[in-house]
Amino acid sequence: MELRQLRYFVTVVEEANFTRAAARLHLAQPGLSAQIRQLERELGQQLLDRGSRAVTPTEVGAAVLSHARAALAATERITATVDEFTGLLRGHVRVGSISGTATEDFDIAAVLADFHDDHPQVGISLTEDTSERMLAAVRNGELDIALIGLTGAEIGADIGIDVVLDTPVVAADRSSNTADDNGHTAIALTELREHPLICLPRGTGIRGVFDRACAAAGFEPDIAFEAAAPPLLLRLAARGLGIAVVPALTAAEAAAFGVRVRPIIEPELHGRLALAWRRDRPGSPAAKVLLGQLRIGLGSY
Repeated sequence: MELRQLRYFVTVVEEANFTRAAARLHLAQPGLSAQIRQLERELGQQLLDRGSRAVTPTEVGAAVLSHARAALAATERITATVDEFTGLLRGHVRVGSISGTATEDFDIAAVLADFHDDHPQVGISLTEDTSERMLAAVRNGELDIALIGLTGAEIGADIGIDVVLDTPVVAADRSSNTADDNGHTAIALTELREHPLICLPRGTGIRGVFDRACAAAGFEPDIAFEAAAPPLLLRLAARGLGIAVVPALTAAEAAAFGVRVRPIIEPELHGRLALAWRRDRPGSPAAKVLLGQLRIGLGSY
């Protein structure tokens, strides 16, 4: 049994006539009839009733018809999949990322480099921007994939989200080199209203989470300094210029920057990094494959 024989059988049933089926398949009618007879011999059953006015499937033929159509549909899906991967050679993927994510533990550059090694003819562009603007760029089709910080705002069903990092948000200020600098002393969110604060700029994930929490608590934070890179925030805090609101640090990192780190409570705040892409329309083959590699390489939370 061959796939072409199944295609011939389905076409004859759809046309209910050998002459019309042969014309549709660009075959000679005797050749088409011979192929159908060969299929029937292989199956040991008559599939078609060859009437004077119309050709109709027998009971066995009607039962075989759905399976034949399913086999042909599966073949088309296989072909489409192969074509997609062939299309990778001519693709281009536009990626966005927030600042400060290229670290040894969270290395988007390594994932992009590995993808380039596997698919050297695929163009890759990488830009950095705020989460808010990159989410808009994904929605508008200007970016294929973006690594963004979630602000807690409603995103919408048109955007796919896969969280790759979930970390507490902490307060960091100048270290006093006492036992209290071990990170166990928490600070309530409302206590921060009394201090100048050092924060990421508006449009970033953690800033959005923090601003929403402050608004819910009934106060507007006193933002003394803004910077896009958390290390700069920590250096400013280490010099006594305010309390930095940053992602959680290890004890070694806090000591290296010369800051005391305290968990923010009432409520606890969390920063989340996520991959974002358009869910409501098909992406390019290259974008689909790169998204999969980013999920694996960055480790979905």
